[in-house]
Amino acid sequence: MALVRGRTSERPNFWPGYVDALSSLLLVIIFLLSMFMVAQFFLNQEILGRDSALQRLNAQIAELTDLLQLERANSEDLELSIASLSATLSGVESERDSLQSQMAGLGAGIAEYDSTLAGLESELSAERELSSEAQAQVALLNQQLAALRQQIGALEAALEASELRDTESRTQIADLGRRLNVALAQRVQDLSRYRSDFFGRLRQILEGRSDVQVVGDRFVFQSEVLFDAGQAVISAEGQNQINGLASAILELEQEIPSDIPWVLRIDGHTDRRPISTPQFPSNWELSAARAISVAKLLVQQGVSPNRLVAAGFGEFAPLDPGESDEAYRRNRRIEFKLTEG
Repeated sequence: MALVRGRTSERPNFWPGYVDALSSLLLVIIFLLSMFMVAQFFLNQEILGRDSALQRLNAQIAELTDLLQLERANSEDLELSIASLSATLSGVESERDSLQSQMAGLGAGIAEYDSTLAGLESELSAERELSSEAQAQVALLNQQLAALRQQIGALEAALEASELRDTESRTQIADLGRRLNVALAQRVQDLSRYRSDFFGRLRQILEGRSDVQVVGDRFVFQSEVLFDAGQAVISAEGQNQINGLASAILELEQEIPSDIPWVLRIDGHTDRRPISTPQFPSNWELSAARAISVAKLLVQQGVSPNRLVAAGFGEFAPLDPGESDEAYRRNRRIEFKLTEG
């Protein structure tokens, strides 16, 4: 037993060290908690101070807002008052202007009345002074009136004479009109006679040709006699025909008097089949070009240009409404017509 006790007494005792360490640790923790509590206290004080300052600022802002609204209300009231006063001032000014204009008008009326009254008084005095002169003037006016009546009588007589001369002039004008109509009819008869002579010569020149016809007062050449298909250049055979026609026209120019107006109209016609080439976009251009070619050739043979008229009718004046080749051939033509200029 003694041995066991001896061994037990030899073990080291660590408990006091643990106690000291725990005490030190506890002191440190207590110190830290104290510091935390102190810091928490000061932080709470700071937050409370800021909250109170913020509340004061909010109160001041609310107070300023109320003051601002009050000032705005006062400003609106002032603006309404100013507008009302301005309207009242405008009305007062307009009334003032109206009163001033009325006063000016009254002043002008009074002045005019005064001047009128003065003028009437002066006229009355003048009338009283000139009554004798007025009577003399009335007598003079009566004499002048009598003279004017005599002049009016003379003018009426002159007017009657003028009307008589006018009637005679109208009679002469009517007689001249009848003479002019007779002269015009005579010229038309003369032109018809020359047209008959011209057609007679053309019949002699073109005797025996089946492709040249007389239709009414016109000579009709089929286009094939003068032009190739789709062309406006006169062929050699066509030039021979036109040269014979030119000689007849030249003789006609020598025979018809210069005071009879006449022209030879050259009309180009095509069939209804359309054409569209760079040179001739339509039958109208082709028919007009052919008529112009004939006119130019006649001018080259000596025919006066002022006696020629070239016109193109295209396919719009057919002789035959059919659609056969024979109808197309008849419609492709050049017509010559002697007519008044």
